[in-house]
Amino acid sequence: MTDTSAPAAPDSPARSSRVSARLDDNDPPWPLRPWIMAAICAVAGLLFHMLVDRQNVMEPAPLLDALAAFVAIATIVFVLGVELRRWLWALGFALLWGAVMGLITWHSAGYNFGGSPIEWPFWSGILAVLVATPLFQTRRDVAPDWRFWKLWQMPYARLHSHAWTDAVIGAASLAFVGITFLLVVLIGQMFKLIGINLIFDLLNDEWFGWMLGGAAFGGAVGLLRERDRLVSTLQRLVMMVLAVLAPVLAVALVLFLLSLAGTGLQKLWDSGFSTAAVMMAAAAFAVLLANAVIGNGSDDRATSPVLRWAAPVLVVAVLPLAGIAYYSMHLRVIQYGWTPERIWGVIAAVIALAYGIAGVWAVVKGRRGFDDWLRPLQQKLAIGLALLALFLALPILDFGTISTRDQLARLKSGAVPVEKFDWAAMAFDFGPSGRAALRDIAKSADKTKAGLASWALKAQDRWTLHRDGEQMTARDAAFGARRIEEKVRVQPASRALPAELYALLDQRSFCRTAPCIVQWVGDSRVAVVSHSGMLTHFAIDPTTKKWSDYYEGSDPAEQKRRELTVDDMERGGVEIRTVTRRQIFVNGKPVGGDFE
Repeated sequence: MTDTSAPAAPDSPARSSRVSARLDDNDPPWPLRPWIMAAICAVAGLLFHMLVDRQNVMEPAPLLDALAAFVAIATIVFVLGVELRRWLWALGFALLWGAVMGLITWHSAGYNFGGSPIEWPFWSGILAVLVATPLFQTRRDVAPDWRFWKLWQMPYARLHSHAWTDAVIGAASLAFVGITFLLVVLIGQMFKLIGINLIFDLLNDEWFGWMLGGAAFGGAVGLLRERDRLVSTLQRLVMMVLAVLAPVLAVALVLFLLSLAGTGLQKLWDSGFSTAAVMMAAAAFAVLLANAVIGNGSDDRATSPVLRWAAPVLVVAVLPLAGIAYYSMHLRVIQYGWTPERIWGVIAAVIALAYGIAGVWAVVKGRRGFDDWLRPLQQKLAIGLALLALFLALPILDFGTISTRDQLARLKSGAVPVEKFDWAAMAFDFGPSGRAALRDIAKSADKTKAGLASWALKAQDRWTLHRDGEQMTARDAAFGARRIEEKVRVQPASRALPAELYALLDQRSFCRTAPCIVQWVGDSRVAVVSHSGMLTHFAIDPTTKKWSDYYEGSDPAEQKRRELTVDDMERGGVEIRTVTRRQIFVNGKPVGGDFE
């Protein structure tokens, strides 16, 4: 049974007095839409700023991150998808996705130690939103009621049109935001020239920027939605431009795949680039350009013979590209084991394989008319992709636990030596299970493993466990596990450091893997000399009465010349010398460094 279209809205005097610019006659004109959307997005921008502005507080706040995601996602989904008819559907859809993305953000923010809420599950949720929105819009247009379990029976032409229109409107609105900021900056500078700094000062306030950006985005979306007949023309123009590139990519892919038959795959692994990422990017472009050629339906497909031949070539090429990406990920997992990133990579490769298989099947069945077979398959794949992306984004499967179990097995079996084991990933990438495993290892009888695990648990960030791009050794870990009081050499030795300063030093990287010297240079000021020869001063802030630091850097050559050995740090003489130097002063103020 085919769903019927929603009844047309009754004519109004305003509508009958002018020709509607709407693409669908069921959507009456909504003159206030741009202003309403601008106001909604401006308020949302202010709320978002209030939630993310932590006033220099660096501690994670998962609940605030979740609320910020809820506000941002719900607002954008509502503004992009709302129509006067069934606007409550759009509101419910937007609030639902805002809540889902808030949950995902809340879980991601608290998953890894000191981690960011913008992790792989967040991007998977965003993908689910992007795919689900045109599905919702199409169902809203044609469904006789709210029952959504016949998504695969929706008209493909309308679904395809909604997907492209959303992309065009979103991109154009973001461009309008950029133009708006440039214009306001210009106006602010104009008034600043005559001594009026109000606009310029407002631009320096983040809350104003978020409100301005939100208002510009919402207003642009509202304007374009009210003229979606024009947007449809722009969409077709974009598709025509992209379709012209289809033969170029088709020829390149054919030549590339034929070349691989002669060279083999080894050169891909030796290239230094991520083979899987490149192959999946090429497959994504092939899908995009093929859809630009085949259009919304049989009457919309390109008529050029060159383009008609390029489309099936692109569709068929997706399968070998996806196969190479999957095989590349397979080799990576065999060599280095599972990590959350590799699990996501394998899933992406499997999705690409599914599309490649569907494309080959459509070409075999339909030949030159393959697009009539491919369109319903793409609709089913889109629905499946949205559901899969949502499932993977929600805290149901724990990729950190899977990765922890695999990496521990590799460590116990000797497949990876202790010094090559990725302790930073266990501490900062694998979530609670990774840190729980580290706590167990820290209690083991193997002193080397226990020391490295203890140090990884103590680290405040992953860079603490690396030096010059390489992971620290067991010797580094042994030193790093010491108390900060044991790492610092104080001069003069008779004068102790306050506990507050010790705590501050423990938060920095100066004494990470080698001793450091702390020299008192005043009643409330010390100079810290690190192993690399960097000098850093700590002093009591006269305003806050707390210890704080500032750096005295040097160029790389000078720093290399001053680099100290461990023997220098532990037993070398320390003294303060008075140095005479020459430097340029302008109006009593020093300019640059000393030059002699």
